[in-house]
Amino acid sequence: MEGTLDPRRNIFGPRAQDFVWASGVENTFVVQTRKGHRSLDEYELMGHYHFWREDLRLAHDIGFRTLRWGVPWYKVEPKQGEFDWSWTDQVLPYLVEELGIIPIIDLMHYGCPQWPYKEFINKEYPVAVANYAKAFAERYKSLVRYYTPLNEPVVNAIWCGKRGVWPPYLKGDSGYIRIMLQLARGIQNTIDAIKEVDPDSVMVHVEATGLSRAASEELHALAVEDTYKNNLCFDLLSGKLVKDHPLTSWLIRNGISVNEVKEITDRGRPFEILGLNFYPQWSTQQLYIDSKGRLAYRAHEQDGAGFGTMIHDLYDRYQCPIMITETSAFGSDDLRAKWLNTSVSTVKELREKGVPVLGYTWFPMFTMIDWRYRFGRGPKDQYRMELGLYKLNGAVDNIAEDAPTSQRWQSTALIDKFRTLMADPLTAVGNVKADIPQPSAKLVSA
Repeated sequence: MEGTLDPRRNIFGPRAQDFVWASGVENTFVVQTRKGHRSLDEYELMGHYHFWREDLRLAHDIGFRTLRWGVPWYKVEPKQGEFDWSWTDQVLPYLVEELGIIPIIDLMHYGCPQWPYKEFINKEYPVAVANYAKAFAERYKSLVRYYTPLNEPVVNAIWCGKRGVWPPYLKGDSGYIRIMLQLARGIQNTIDAIKEVDPDSVMVHVEATGLSRAASEELHALAVEDTYKNNLCFDLLSGKLVKDHPLTSWLIRNGISVNEVKEITDRGRPFEILGLNFYPQWSTQQLYIDSKGRLAYRAHEQDGAGFGTMIHDLYDRYQCPIMITETSAFGSDDLRAKWLNTSVSTVKELREKGVPVLGYTWFPMFTMIDWRYRFGRGPKDQYRMELGLYKLNGAVDNIAEDAPTSQRWQSTALIDKFRTLMADPLTAVGNVKADIPQPSAKLVSA
């Protein structure tokens, strides 16, 4: 056995040597099809079902000892209550016992199985997802301690509920809210189910954080409202959505009863780890009035200027340990390396101020397929996105060929930069300032 790490150990701490350096494998599974919509399974599109050993080995070779990795729920529970663990029974022991990598398991990244009618808005969804989570925890308790119950609730709510482009294809604010409330219920049930099996399990709650800027003073209030909407699931899960919350009237106008919200917030609890996803070119939006006099949005501050302030604000609001669970940049290797340096330096500055940012994840590790593939007609290569530490050699459409790993992936210069950072974490991120109250001793070693 190569690995030397105990998968049950605490991986989070305020000291530089405890800092969690991680990457992850993109794991979107939106497999329901309709006219004009193709199945979107990133593992299938990028060959991970076939090349999983080679892919995970590369994470080990870089030096990562933590990896975000997702379970394809639709494959492990193809029929309700009938589980097929044959693939995960191979992958997880290899990842943990052979490679010594501690996984943070994405139980729900994106996408439901085929069998729940109306997917997220099926009234049985919160129970069904918890049953799946409990079955997983019962099987893999010895290998897994860290879980993300559901990745990026806000993106799920936007794509499934507001824009109507992923199932169950709802639209508008009311659709957004309906999806979000169901996601919150499912997350709460998932936590309860896992904790019943494994009281020492740790939840890493992951959200697509962002910033809203106003192009003019009269739009400032709308930008503030957007920020609250982006944090809606965090506020629900932590019990902060009280009667005087800025979104209460918006929820009521969209047909949500106060009692319905109270039912969720009464189950609120402090976060163990707050996972923040931020991409400099996409995560900051500016509200403006377009040439037709309509409210519109455009990318803004593509250098990620507000990254540190955003993290500090979220820490002030939720008072819990933080992990950067996704970040990367799109463009040349030089541009991406610049963001790596800038973002890690920002983490160090925050830690010096006492903000307990305990980990950093470059995501994804490999080439991925842009979600626009689902709505397109072109070949897979037309939709490839190079955000990772490795770039695919050759055409995506030839990925099924059993090529050696050395021929499949091309290293980028970011890999050596990561190794340098991980080799000297005291210089890279420093220690969290110790003269302020630190996170719970249950999660953070002294």
